[in-house]
Amino acid sequence: MIMRRMALSLVAVLATAGCGVFGSTGTNSPAPLERTTLRVGVGSAIDTAPLRIAVADGKFGQAGLHVELVDVGADDALPKLSSGELDVAFASDVSVFRAAAGGASLQLQGEAYTSGPTTMALVTLPDSDYTVPTAKKSPKIAVNMLDDVGALIAKSVLGTAGADVAKVQLKQIPFDQMPQALQAGNVDAAWMVEPYITRAEKELGAHILADGDRGATLAFPMSAYASSGIFAQTNPRTLATFRKVLGQAQADASDPAHVREALPRFSTIDPTTAALISLGSYPVALNGIRLQRVADLLHNSGALANRLDVQALLPRQDG
Repeated sequence: MIMRRMALSLVAVLATAGCGVFGSTGTNSPAPLERTTLRVGVGSAIDTAPLRIAVADGKFGQAGLHVELVDVGADDALPKLSSGELDVAFASDVSVFRAAAGGASLQLQGEAYTSGPTTMALVTLPDSDYTVPTAKKSPKIAVNMLDDVGALIAKSVLGTAGADVAKVQLKQIPFDQMPQALQAGNVDAAWMVEPYITRAEKELGAHILADGDRGATLAFPMSAYASSGIFAQTNPRTLATFRKVLGQAQADASDPAHVREALPRFSTIDPTTAALISLGSYPVALNGIRLQRVADLLHNSGALANRLDVQALLPRQDG
């Protein structure tokens, strides 16, 4: 009788424990990823450095996700996302918010880069007569795109300095052609980002007319990763894994030396320039309040007719 009671007690204990001892291992195992490969469009080497490093180091593979990086131009990222050629696209926050305001269904999957001191600036040549932002009533300013972050920041910085923004003339010129445009006198100043600022300083003795990291654009969110809304709905676990590994990669990039050492491996930035460039920061998670600054500046400048609620573009668990 005693032995029978002990046996019954043992059965009861095992039952209370969920009978895991007997091999019911499937009940608590995580659901598999909807897909194990992501095609991610990338652009600026500096902005996307943490992602590129993580892919090269196999960090995504360790999480069961193969990330295929596809270099795309700034104009092509969101169209390729819309056409299904990309699963996730790197783009400026300005272009993402403009597209969302225009009706595109998008979901943000991570912040890429935030500006820091002299990571973006209005640049002039040493013999220029444009020495302070208010020196010219109608300055000609080179920007890489007329409807993107450069145009927004150039006008904001000049307006903060006291210039009449309505009289600013923006001219679209690729970054690598801006030095020649300055030398030819086709523009009075150029809105540049790194590494173009450092290169212009080294090669031409260029001066910074105004730091773009100031006033309304201080520590400004510059770029992000986004997917289409329907892709996000059908691949939530895959994208959650992407965000988790990306966040870890962004945290690793808090050490500037980590980024500077890696840049020459996947870009045309040489080691000397990599050691000299100014670097911003790499947010480890999406922050709706921080990103709302971009949308509000677009709205206040007249670039967006209506205020965009950035929170609606975030995955539910991110704020």
